[in-house]
Amino acid sequence: MDQPIKLNRKLQLIFSDRVGIAADVASLMSEQRINIAFFEMDVQGDQTTIYLEAEGAPEIDWDSFLDKLKTIPDLREVSSIQTLPREEREKRLQVALDSISDGILGIDNQGEVVIINRVARNILDCNDREVTGTNIRDLKRADQKLEECLSGKSFTNVKKNLIAPNGRFQFLATGKPIKGSSGRIVGAVEIMKDMQEIKELSTAVAPSSQFSFSDMVGRSPAIMEAITFAQKIARADTVVSIDGESGTGKELFASAIHTESGRSGLFVPINCAALPEALLESELFGYVGGAFSGAEKNGKTGLFEVAKSGTIFLDEIAEMPLNLQAKMLRVIQEKKIRKIGGSHEIPISARIITATNKNLAEMVEKKLFREDLYYRVSVFPIYTPPLRERREDIPLLVEQFLFHLNLRLEKNWQSLSSGAMEKLRQHSWPGNIRELKNVIERAAILSDAPQIEGEYILFGKEIGKAIQETKEIDTGELGLTTLPVLVERIEKQYIAAALKQSRSKRQAARLLGLTHTALLNRMKKYASGWNENRPAE
Repeated sequence: MDQPIKLNRKLQLIFSDRVGIAADVASLMSEQRINIAFFEMDVQGDQTTIYLEAEGAPEIDWDSFLDKLKTIPDLREVSSIQTLPREEREKRLQVALDSISDGILGIDNQGEVVIINRVARNILDCNDREVTGTNIRDLKRADQKLEECLSGKSFTNVKKNLIAPNGRFQFLATGKPIKGSSGRIVGAVEIMKDMQEIKELSTAVAPSSQFSFSDMVGRSPAIMEAITFAQKIARADTVVSIDGESGTGKELFASAIHTESGRSGLFVPINCAALPEALLESELFGYVGGAFSGAEKNGKTGLFEVAKSGTIFLDEIAEMPLNLQAKMLRVIQEKKIRKIGGSHEIPISARIITATNKNLAEMVEKKLFREDLYYRVSVFPIYTPPLRERREDIPLLVEQFLFHLNLRLEKNWQSLSSGAMEKLRQHSWPGNIRELKNVIERAAILSDAPQIEGEYILFGKEIGKAIQETKEIDTGELGLTTLPVLVERIEKQYIAAALKQSRSKRQAARLLGLTHTALLNRMKKYASGWNENRPAE
């Protein structure tokens, strides 16, 4: 049966403020058999403005209705309007929602769509129809888990892969209930974050040569004190020394100081312990052609020249040989270098930052480090605190590590259980932040659950114990089967297990410690026995 036709009028009524205005308007409309489709009252000082959408049958005499409205006491003005305030707000909201790069879908407590933006329409393939007021169950591509949020449930960063006529969409979906002022659930909303944008964001915030103080993770007093001091001295030209245990982020501090300094040259790090004396000197200062046997014909430019007006970071300076320390002292004093085999000095403007995990003062007493160089590099010492002195930063660091790991491993977002987090807090952390990163990476790879439990938080001794508890290889076939055949059999078993536990061949390769190509080659080698349901690339 067809619904009766209704006609609407949008009106603005301006009154002198008094009690009972709304009741008078509603009573008159009832007498005239006119429904209230929308009613909004705005009181400003001694003036009341009513915005009204009246709905009536075609035979309604609207002119007569307007005349009767004018008889209501204290009415100053009545006029027809094109757009109600509600409609203007909804349009502004829709424009704002459509400008957001995330998909947004909102439903009321009956499961009907009340909010949907342009991105969500595109993902759900419903650009060609009006979906507001449609039940979410009637949207084939919508996540029906959103309706479960009406009972108080929620879901966070669930990986979705939709193939629609207008393209393929990979996104992370998060759904949460919406509660009113009384705490009652009045609806639910889903946010759809594009995976490619998240990957680009991850790349943008990843540590690099442009690392800055704002990229540093932590709010503990120990780390904040170090950051504050480093920021104060960043724009000075003097030498800075960074002291701290291995794995505390000394190079990141040096890079942040370089970024904050505003220097136009490069940030050039070099590990003094990683190179033999002769090679270290040639790397720092360069050499002229034919300076020694095996030297390049045209010579080599040293890192001080490469850095130009940038920063040279001398990591592990305590490992620098004594005779090279003497040359380094002259570089700091004279701001000049001489290439190996060269006859003239070259002015340099690079700033020097040093770092060590050893006690230089004690090394000076033992004649293992030059006293004059020690005083030159210790003008502004910065102490990077070990992780055990900033345990309150562990949850923040874990969150950042998992963010990057889950993207790289193509896994749904993971978090740590309270037991796993407590296990991290109780550890002594001899390897500091570097050790924490390794522990979290291992846990993220081993656990496929959204919440990583304490059993996957493994430290040095626990890893060794886990290896020792691995079932011994059966040697009963020794002498009957050749070693290559046994190796192939074991290798095939491990590959099969990795493929079964992984969502993709790339993830299986990472689990096995192989490259993607190496895994594909081995699978091709053992092609006869693979399950057809093995994971995709």
